[in-house]
Amino acid sequence: MKFISPKVDYAFKKIFGSEQSKEVLISFLNAIIYKGDKIIQSLTIANPYNPGQAITLKDTYLDIKAVLANGSVVIIEMQIARVTAFSKRIVYNLSKAYSNQLGIGENYLILNPVIGVTITDFILFNNTPDVINQFVFQEKNKNFEYPDPELQLIFVELPKFKKTLSELTSLSDKWIYFLREAASLDNIPNNLGDVSEIELALNIANQAKMTVEELEVVERRGIMLQDEKGRITYAAEQGEAKGREKGRLQEAIALVMRLLTKRFGELPEAISTKVERLPLQDLENLTEEILDLNRLEDLERWLDEHSPS
Repeated sequence: MKFISPKVDYAFKKIFGSEQSKEVLISFLNAIIYKGDKIIQSLTIANPYNPGQAITLKDTYLDIKAVLANGSVVIIEMQIARVTAFSKRIVYNLSKAYSNQLGIGENYLILNPVIGVTITDFILFNNTPDVINQFVFQEKNKNFEYPDPELQLIFVELPKFKKTLSELTSLSDKWIYFLREAASLDNIPNNLGDVSEIELALNIANQAKMTVEELEVVERRGIMLQDEKGRITYAAEQGEAKGREKGRLQEAIALVMRLLTKRFGELPEAISTKVERLPLQDLENLTEEILDLNRLEDLERWLDEHSPS
């Protein structure tokens, strides 16, 4: 038995956003938002999973929108890699879902709360070890909440979750483990199967019950998302490398300028400019050759020979 990875956004929507998965979504949201308490009893999936539509998707992310019995709107999204302006997009989507409830001239009283639940396959908040973090409006100095918390943001950071299968205790533990490890399972463990909704989620994720077209989309989306994650990681590594090289260059320029000032006194601006334009290797060579330069003219000649064209 093999299961598709819920980390792939298309698979995530199939598992949690199908018409057959309402109980799955209810259990998951109760676990993440309400610590396992059965606060949510029913909901309507506003944009249910549609295989035909998903097959045509390219670079757009997939989300799930649910309306609870009390009218509250919940937006759920899986994000595998951090992208530019990610935090701004999350807030924008939340506020858009809130404001779009009103038509022209309609009364603010009909507005219902909106909750954004975002699952990330990367660490977003380095200042806390908590896997689940919840944000609402608060008074800045005394930390009391704004009346009627209309907007909430909840984040689940999968890399922070370290529990093994035998260590799972709470409902949120089991759902987060499902998100992290479903693709590595070859059966339904008793510790997960004892939650009927997770058992249903695993049955929906069972590759044997999917069409060839669905499996192809899951594979394509998975490859695309991993490639995107790889590009982001590579760009970050390149940025760090360039930052280190820039730091070495600045240190070398400062050292050479100090040595030259000690040897020749205050340098003319034209010479200082030529020194600052030297590549790192030439700066390092110059530190070794300064003692062989007896006059400012010798330095100028050396710089002319080594200055970039």
